[in-house]
Amino acid sequence: MELVAAKTILQRNKSLGWFGCEYNMNIYRGCCHGCLYCDSRSDCYHLEDFDRVRAKKDALRILRDDLARKAVKGVVATGAMSDPYNPFEAQHLLTRNALSLLDAYGFGVAIATKSALVCRDADILRDIAVHSPVLCKITLTTVDDALAAKVEPGAPSPTRRLAACEELANQGVFCGFLLMPVLPFIEDDEAAVLALVRRAAAAGARFIYPSFGVTMRAGQREYFLQGLDAAFPGEGYGQRYRSHFGNRYFCASPNARQLWQAFSQACAETGLLHEMLDIVRAYRQGRQTGQLSFL
Repeated sequence: MELVAAKTILQRNKSLGWFGCEYNMNIYRGCCHGCLYCDSRSDCYHLEDFDRVRAKKDALRILRDDLARKAVKGVVATGAMSDPYNPFEAQHLLTRNALSLLDAYGFGVAIATKSALVCRDADILRDIAVHSPVLCKITLTTVDDALAAKVEPGAPSPTRRLAACEELANQGVFCGFLLMPVLPFIEDDEAAVLALVRRAAAAGARFIYPSFGVTMRAGQREYFLQGLDAAFPGEGYGQRYRSHFGNRYFCASPNARQLWQAFSQACAETGLLHEMLDIVRAYRQGRQTGQLSFL
C-alpha cells in the first residue's frame, strides 16, 4: 500500500453540528468500496484516483503529537472522507492503533464505516467509553443485498453490516445507522425504508439518521450517473437524473416528505432515535468532553 505525506492528522472542527464532534481524523486516503454515489469523489476534495487506498506516512507518530498538543479533549470523528476500516486495515492496524492513542490521551471517538471489521476493535471502544463518548455509525442505504451489490459493489453486504451492529450493541457500544443517501427512483420506496427500520431495531441499533436524497457535484456527478447506467442497463436512470435534477447539488427524493413521515413514525414505534440533537445527547450523556454550545 502506498504511503502519502501528511503534516497533521487531527483537525479541529469549526462547528459541533455534525454528531457533536470536536475533531476530525483521517488515517487513510481513498476507498475501495466503489460506491457509485460517494461524495468524496467530488473535485473540491482533490483526491485523485479515489478508488486506490493510501495511508498517511508516519500517521501514528503524527497523531500522537497532535493529541499531546491539544489542551481541550473532545470527540474525534473518523470516516468522513475515507472508510477507516478498508480491507488493508485488517493487516496494517492503523485505525486500531489510532483508537488506542485516543484512549491513552482521553479522547472520545465517532466512527463512520461500512465494514464489519469495526467489531474487531470493540475492546478498545469499550475502554474509551469508560472516560469519553463513543459512537459508531454504520452506513446502510438498503437491506437488499442484491441492490447494494450494484450501488456499493465493493462494500460489505447489508446483512453483514446489520450483524456488525448487533455484535457491537451486544458489547455495549452505542451504535446505529446512517440512512444516507437514499437514491431517488431506486431506494426511495416506503416499504423498503420501513423494512430497514425494522431490521435496524432488531439488530439493537440506537438510532438511524436519514437523508432522503443524494448529492451530486463536479467530479462525482458523471461517475455516479454513468455508474447507474452500467449497473442498471436499460433502466435509463442516468437520463432520468439529468432531466429531473440537472446540475443541482442536493437531489431530494420526490417522495421525501412521505418517506420522512413514515420513517419518523416507525422510529417512534421501535424506540429508535432519528434527530441529530437526540442522538448526540444520548451518546454523550454523562461524558461531556468539551463544550456542546449548540445544545
